[in-house]
Amino acid sequence: MSAENELAAEFEQLRPYLLRVAYSHLGTVGEAEDVVQEAWLRLERTGRAEIRDLRAWLTTVVARLAIDALTSARARREQYVGMWLPEPLVATGRADEDLADRVSLDESVSMALLVVLEALTPPERSAFLLHDVFGYSFEQIADIVGRSPQATRQLAARARRHVEAGRPRFPATAAQQRQLLEAFVSAASSGDIDALLALLDPQVEYRSDGGGRVAAVAQVVRGAERVATMLAAMAAHYRGVVEAAVVDVNGAPGLLVEGGGELSVVALTVDGGRVRAIDVIRNPDKLRHLPVERLPVTPGSFPP
Repeated sequence: MSAENELAAEFEQLRPYLLRVAYSHLGTVGEAEDVVQEAWLRLERTGRAEIRDLRAWLTTVVARLAIDALTSARARREQYVGMWLPEPLVATGRADEDLADRVSLDESVSMALLVVLEALTPPERSAFLLHDVFGYSFEQIADIVGRSPQATRQLAARARRHVEAGRPRFPATAAQQRQLLEAFVSAASSGDIDALLALLDPQVEYRSDGGGRVAAVAQVVRGAERVATMLAAMAAHYRGVVEAAVVDVNGAPGLLVEGGGELSVVALTVDGGRVRAIDVIRNPDKLRHLPVERLPVTPGSFPP
C-alpha cells in the first residue's frame, strides 16, 4: 500500500470520531462534514511524517475549524426565524445511508446536551467538550482556544456548571425511554390531557424549529398544563392525517412524524421518569439527509 493510501486509511478510521468532535461543537451535519473534509485537505498538505500523534493533531485541527465555524454561525443563528435546534442524527437502520452510523454516537451528541451547549460561547463549548468529553488536558486545549491553561480551566468550569444545571439528573435507559415514548405517543395522539400530565415533568419545555420554512411554535412553551393542552389541541386538529415511526434520534428513542408531505423529528429528554423536554425539528433543511422512502412508518396520529 502506498504512503498516500495508508494515510487515507488512517484518516478513514478516525473519521467517525472526528465527525463527532465537529458535530458536538456545531450541532449541524453539513458544517461538521465540511470541517472534517477541510481537516483531511490540511493533512494531505502537511504529510504524515510531520505528525507524531495523528489523532491529537486532527482533533486540534477539527476543533479550531469548528470554533471558527461556530463563531460565524452564532451571528446567523441570532437572525434565525423562530427557535434554533440542532440538526438531528436519525438512525433508520440503513447503515449505508445513515449519517448516524458515520458518527460515533454517545452522550456527547445527545439532543439534550446539544441544546444546553447552545447557550455557551464557542471557547466555553470547546473547552468543556475537549476536556470533559474527549479527555484532553487543559494544556492541550489552551493552544486550541487561544487562552492560558488556567483561563481554559475556568472556561470549562463555567461551561460545566451550566451543563450540570441543564442536563437530566436522572436520565432514562434506552428501554425506559422507549417505554415512556410509547406511552407519550398514545396519550398525545388521543389528546388525553390527564395521561399527558402524568407523563410530563411540571417544568417541561416544548421547543419547535421550523426555520421559517414550515409552521412551528415560535417560542418555548413551558409547563405541563400548557404543553398538554397544546398537544391535545394539535391531536384534534391533525387526527388521522399524520403517521409516526419510532426511530433513534441522536442515540435515543425518538419519533419521525410525516403529515401532508412534511416531516418532523421529535426528541424527548427524560429526567426522573418524566418528559422534561420535547424538541421538534421541522425545518426541511435539517431533515434533508433522511432517506424517507426507506423509513418504517406506522400509522398513528401524533401531532407534528
